[in-house]
Amino acid sequence: MASFFRKEGLDFTEPSQAPGYADIDGQVIKGGRRYVAEIKTLSEGRSDRVIPLLSQAIIQAQRYAADNANSRPLAVLYVEHAPASMFGTVARFLDKYRPDAAIAVVTPEGLGLLRWEDGSQVSTGVAPGEQVTSQNLRRHSGAIGSAPTKPFNLFSDLNQWLLKVLLAPEINEGMLEAPRQQYSSGAELANAANCSQMSASRLLQHLRQEGFLDEEHRSFRIVRRAELFERWRAANMRTLPELPMRFTVRIGIQQQLKKLLTSETVDTCLGLFAAADALGMGHVSGVPPYVYVRKLPGFANNRHNPAWAGVTLLPPTDAPDFIVRQPIAPDSTFKGAVHRDGFRCTDVIQAWLDVSSHPSRGQEQADHIFQTVLQPLIGKADK
Repeated sequence: MASFFRKEGLDFTEPSQAPGYADIDGQVIKGGRRYVAEIKTLSEGRSDRVIPLLSQAIIQAQRYAADNANSRPLAVLYVEHAPASMFGTVARFLDKYRPDAAIAVVTPEGLGLLRWEDGSQVSTGVAPGEQVTSQNLRRHSGAIGSAPTKPFNLFSDLNQWLLKVLLAPEINEGMLEAPRQQYSSGAELANAANCSQMSASRLLQHLRQEGFLDEEHRSFRIVRRAELFERWRAANMRTLPELPMRFTVRIGIQQQLKKLLTSETVDTCLGLFAAADALGMGHVSGVPPYVYVRKLPGFANNRHNPAWAGVTLLPPTDAPDFIVRQPIAPDSTFKGAVHRDGFRCTDVIQAWLDVSSHPSRGQEQADHIFQTVLQPLIGKADK
């Protein structure tokens, strides 16, 4: 907060602890005038939350100014994740309803809006006359000496799981295991996905900045899904560690495989084409089943596990009974997995991602899943 005002040649200080000052969050001296500040904080810069909270800060700051001689009110709103449109929304609200209010809207990056009671206005962090946009926000993110941030990975393991949670209400429960709620804050999404609020808020902010989040609805809604799905698929096109396996006993192969999948010692789920079959999306036959484990190697080193004791690594020249694979995003893969016939298989989004780059008619299987399940999701968002 102090850095923000310092760029405008002003000092922001904490108030004296003397009686009568206890409720004031800070003060600013401008041209010999003392402004007493009421500060509100907000994680998401949604207009339906920004305006009420800013209005409350204006009223409280006026009360403090009335109680302290020779003081003027200043309402301050600190927004952790602010879309570019928020600044224009605040300015239009003040023009229409409170043109005489002194306010400041501040972001962690040092970009903000400072407006005095005479209507004079400053957009701190951008050049004079330059429009406040999300691009400016990123460009000036180091303006107050903050350390450079790492590039945001939209398709990290956790973010893939969060995307599934956001899309889950529109997907049949038998196709994806995930909470099915409507979310209007990062805290609500984090609670449903069992992750930190900061992680959920960062994803929402990035989706908003890239235009993947609908700002018109009261709850979060992903839009431009065709582009999002295409980028999601491209991020998952990597060579994954896998091992061809064979059962030492050559009878009852399917029964042995099911026993392996229902083992409580090793976390497993069926993937790729076999998962598509289990989900009723099968379109390609003749490919060995894929079994996901969280990490290779070491998944079956414990020979006291009867399910894996009868499994042996197969030379590449022989035909395997199944293939053990390590997923790109293990948490997203296993959290979204659904139960079928006593074992788990990957969810429909994961199956689509995984078969897309498979050389054995993978694109054909991916197209079938996309047209059956994902294309309708795109159509819903367009409407």
